[in-house]
Amino acid sequence: MSPNVIIGAIIEAIVIIALCAIAGFLAFSRYKKNVEATIGNAENKAREIIDEALKTAETKKREGLLEIKEESIKTKNELDKEIKERRAEAQRYERRVQQKEESIDKKAEAIEKKEASLIAHEEELAKQRELVARLNDERVQELERISGLTSEQAKEHLLKIVEDEVKHETAVMIKEMETRAKEEADKKAKEYVVTAIQRCAADHVSETTISVVQLPNDEMKGRIIGREGRNIRTLETLTGVELIIDDTPEAVILSGFDPIRREVARIALEKLIVDGRIHPARIEEMVEKAQREVEMMIKEEGEAATLEVGVHGIHPELVKLLGKMKFRTSYGQNALKHSIEVAHLAGLLAAELGLDVRMAKRAGLLHDIGKAVDHEMEGSHIQLGADLCKKYKESAIVINAVESHHGDVEAQSLIACLVQAADTISAARPGARRETLETYTTRLKQLEEIANNFKGVDKSFAIQAGREIRVMVVPEQVNDSDMVLMARDISKQIEAELEYPGQIKVNVIRESRVVEYAK
Repeated sequence: MSPNVIIGAIIEAIVIIALCAIAGFLAFSRYKKNVEATIGNAENKAREIIDEALKTAETKKREGLLEIKEESIKTKNELDKEIKERRAEAQRYERRVQQKEESIDKKAEAIEKKEASLIAHEEELAKQRELVARLNDERVQELERISGLTSEQAKEHLLKIVEDEVKHETAVMIKEMETRAKEEADKKAKEYVVTAIQRCAADHVSETTISVVQLPNDEMKGRIIGREGRNIRTLETLTGVELIIDDTPEAVILSGFDPIRREVARIALEKLIVDGRIHPARIEEMVEKAQREVEMMIKEEGEAATLEVGVHGIHPELVKLLGKMKFRTSYGQNALKHSIEVAHLAGLLAAELGLDVRMAKRAGLLHDIGKAVDHEMEGSHIQLGADLCKKYKESAIVINAVESHHGDVEAQSLIACLVQAADTISAARPGARRETLETYTTRLKQLEEIANNFKGVDKSFAIQAGREIRVMVVPEQVNDSDMVLMARDISKQIEAELEYPGQIKVNVIRESRVVEYAK
């Protein structure tokens, strides 16, 4: 490139730079003028805003002053009005006080007049008292002169007359009150008893002397009898119950007066029927199982009775005896059901009288506990029951209730009286008891007692509704010759001591067993 071209380019660049500088200067001048114009306009607007604000503030100030003046005037008017009302009220009070003062002055004058009148009246009364006293003294002197008695003697005579009259009136009043109290007591007692009976609705079961076992078919009867009757004899011997196998279809009747023996026989026979293997060894095994089941049932029945009545803390042995009473009857009335009913009745009566309900129920439940063992031990059920309660640490109230529920011992608490009443109510309920069944079971029990009293007797069972008694003897103590004499002696004693219809068969059984084990 030539130097002229380079110089020309430099000159052009310089010219362009100069033109740009001039243009920028002109633009800056224009922008400066615009900014100065804008600032001037803003200052003018600011002055206008300030002037407007000052005018508005002045206006607000004037309005505020006017409002304050109006409010002060209004408050002043209200205060003036209230002051006027207060003054008027004060004037009314003042007039009322003046009226009261005038009334009090009038009353004071009237009182002063009454006081003066009373003083005069008192003076007159004092004079009259003196006159009366003088006349009374004269009358007393005249009476003493006429009667020949001093005033003290006359006073004693009058007091004696009054005392006799008061005694007579008091005796009449006491008699009337006693009569009324007895009438009310009888009425209340009847109400309590009726209420208790209505609220106690226990079920009752009269035990009989037979149980029926259903058979799957009539062929089972032959298996129960066994070869030459060995099975039925074994079952009757072990349980003391008579098995009646007759034409009744698919049924065997168990006869015996002892419900526990009958229940054992029934359970054992049902187990044998289900098992199907019926032979003497199996019968013995099933009878033992049935006896354990019945013992468990007795315990459960006793616990159920305590739960039903709501009595807790009874000794386990007493609970077992309660369960045993399920199989005991008294004049045809189930002893356990009777005891539960007596407990409910005693509790209801105690609640009516505000006594200890739990203690009354406890005494009622245990009042006949002696009946669970009276056929095993000597003594009345009352004495046996009291001894059992003492043995198992029952309270004195319960023991006294047991002893006194038939009136043998004097009742020492109201609870004992309630138990006695509840026992009478339960026994007197129509249909609760049957004399015939009790007499019958008593005769059966006496049959067994007569046989058991002979030496060498192991067990005795009254069967066939009391028409036969089977006596099991110890083979080591009684031989075959003794058996004949024993049967005759037992029959003679039965004839002498018992009254019964028809005849009673005495069957003495002597059985010897030899057991050995192959090892």
